[in-house]
Amino acid sequence: MTPFPAHAQHLDCLQANLALLADRHHGTGTHTRLGAVLRCAPRPLTGGPLAGLLTVEPTLDQQLTDATAVLGLDVTDRRPPAPGEVPDTADGPLYVVADAYHLPWVPYHGTKHVEHSFLVDDDGGDTLLISDAYHNDTQWGRARPLQLPHARDDFAALLKTLPDGAETVRFTPRPLGAPPEPGYVPGPPPEYLRGYAEHPDRRAALEAFTLETWLLARARRLHAAHLEEQRGAALPEPVREHLQRWDGLVEHAYLAFRRVDRGRAEPPGLFERAAEVLAGDSVAFGAGAAVREVVASVLQIAEKDLGEGDLTFHPEFNSIRMVEVVEILEERFAVEFDPADLVPENLQSVAGLCALLNRALDPA
Repeated sequence: MTPFPAHAQHLDCLQANLALLADRHHGTGTHTRLGAVLRCAPRPLTGGPLAGLLTVEPTLDQQLTDATAVLGLDVTDRRPPAPGEVPDTADGPLYVVADAYHLPWVPYHGTKHVEHSFLVDDDGGDTLLISDAYHNDTQWGRARPLQLPHARDDFAALLKTLPDGAETVRFTPRPLGAPPEPGYVPGPPPEYLRGYAEHPDRRAALEAFTLETWLLARARRLHAAHLEEQRGAALPEPVREHLQRWDGLVEHAYLAFRRVDRGRAEPPGLFERAAEVLAGDSVAFGAGAAVREVVASVLQIAEKDLGEGDLTFHPEFNSIRMVEVVEILEERFAVEFDPADLVPENLQSVAGLCALLNRALDPA
């Protein structure tokens, strides 16, 4: 059997088993392609007390589209399972999506309604094999990648318990091209955080925002794993520190939710912290990644030694090097910086240069 994805802890509950399937068909490590492009394009929530707020949680449709685009998996059949039907696994594994509330091997069983995935494969004779690569620590217990043999009749009985909304998906693999180039798309819009910060139902808003931070942090960890694999080198220290800041935000959001859930006061500073960490993405993954590379090259020092502060503390940095950095960035990105922006205060730190480049790339 193919090993479970090495970065299962960076995948959500629908991605995890798409990743397992991709690695099985195309080789270990294929799943990091899901993190090639880091984007944050929230969609509106529909229904419920938080309708109208924005969420970064992808729909099943989007997850399947991504699987087709970057994992070399074409959807050839997608439908709800018939009541009591034993899945046909003769042609390979089925990808199943169902409410985790009804799945006895996950911590959410009997406690929380959430969309979850798993694979069903033939295990010989009257036995099916359930594979689930999901990796997470929850307040109800730990989820870890596992495989469970299941009698066909017992699995048919399990399918009978699933409410409407369960789906089985059959994929056909196709040849993979070259790995996608790493990319970063800035976002989200200002109203994303503002909606959660100002929503009157604080318990519901903080519970949902805890999931948002969890999804955002995992996406960045997966993107970082793709960067490491494509570059064949460890991440620069500023990027590792930025990922740790994301972990801290996840913990802060969960703490805020639990306090409000218990009738206590909401801890301050969560959404200000979220805005800062989101803004740091462009420094860690977007223009900032290119800026660090250029500055380190010009100063002939290691990226890990740059930091995010004042570059004038480096003996190698002077006005000549500063102008050289500006000219290389303009040439590499085919932009012309606004003359009003070309003042020393904007050019003497990685963060300042990053902001300068972002403004030139997206004047809006």
